[in-house]
Amino acid sequence: MNGGRESAAEDRTGVWLVGARGNVATTAIVGARAIAEGVTDGTGMVTEREPVSSLDLPPVEGFVFGGHDIEPESLLAQAERQRDRNGVPDQETLAAVRDDLTAIDERIQVGTAVNCGAAVSEESERIDESLGIRTVVEQIRDDYETFRKYHDLERLVVVNVASTEPELAEPERYASRDALERAIDEDDRELPASVLYAYAAIDASHPFVNFTPSAANSLGGIRELAAAKSVPHMGRDAKTGETLVKSALAPMFAGRNLQVLSWEGHNILGNRDGLVLEDDANAAGKLSSKGDVLDSILPEIGHNRVRIDYTPSLADWKTAWDYIHFQGFLETEMTMQFTWEGSDSALAAPLVLDLVRLVAHADERGEGGLQPQLASFFKAPIGVDEHDLSRQMERLSDYADRNH
Repeated sequence: MNGGRESAAEDRTGVWLVGARGNVATTAIVGARAIAEGVTDGTGMVTEREPVSSLDLPPVEGFVFGGHDIEPESLLAQAERQRDRNGVPDQETLAAVRDDLTAIDERIQVGTAVNCGAAVSEESERIDESLGIRTVVEQIRDDYETFRKYHDLERLVVVNVASTEPELAEPERYASRDALERAIDEDDRELPASVLYAYAAIDASHPFVNFTPSAANSLGGIRELAAAKSVPHMGRDAKTGETLVKSALAPMFAGRNLQVLSWEGHNILGNRDGLVLEDDANAAGKLSSKGDVLDSILPEIGHNRVRIDYTPSLADWKTAWDYIHFQGFLETEMTMQFTWEGSDSALAAPLVLDLVRLVAHADERGEGGLQPQLASFFKAPIGVDEHDLSRQMERLSDYADRNH
């Protein structure tokens, strides 16, 4: 791949990453290009396993990447830093995609940081914050369209993988499309960046995925817009580690009628996401989505608490320790503990690629609005109340069986 114009091809899909130089985005790009170069495979990708692989999905090899970011560090420099600190990607993989990363970096545009809280550093480069909200939206939309046209892409999928924003104080203010568009026109400075990216994408008929706990497409106004324009979208907060285990394990306690008295979860991680989550305002949404899973599956749980702490020396590696105190027959109290250790970005990146393929497939078939078959990918799937992982995955399997 090079930085110039590429020939048109039916198997190419535009992928626009909001937060394109972050850990997850960088790993997803490296992984996609490594697959294209034949130096790795699709292990960790749901779309590479039956029955989902039977769907007519766009090939990962054909993904054309661009994006927005506010951080000036290059994509290659970020990948090299991840290699040096985390060992992911390894030297051989990075060497195979080095030129690709340099070319893709030229396609990353300066983004907005409206109401991003601790996600914004002093060194960041961002769209002029004195501009009106409607002007910012139009600039974002122009970036999408310029990229799509320049690379002769029939379809562009926008994925928000930026750092977690503080929660919106009054999301109900934007419950309708009219209310949301009025807020944009009236320069409502309470609207966070994720909502502006989501609105610009969906209003231009680009499928959208919210990989983060940020508001983005969860607002009623965005959902109404997506339904009216028949644009597929889904979110929010990708389920990659501790919560993935919880959503598989908690149904066991419920199914065996074991009373969970307490479930303590303690997470430590050292990458930029961990640093951002040190800020209580940014962490609130993340903690809520992680805790709600247990409350849904185990409504009679006695105590449910999640902690996230920043541990700089861990870099991109994260550890979750969970302590489960439960009661069984004859009021016998017992415990279970598990430890989950993994590379945060290596767990998340394949899901980004999966979601791009699946929402592109939905778009190709004219399936607009929310995509409930994708619930298993998220901690707080919009429009889906079921949190049992096996039942969520059955939705995707059933979808694949109906549509292959």
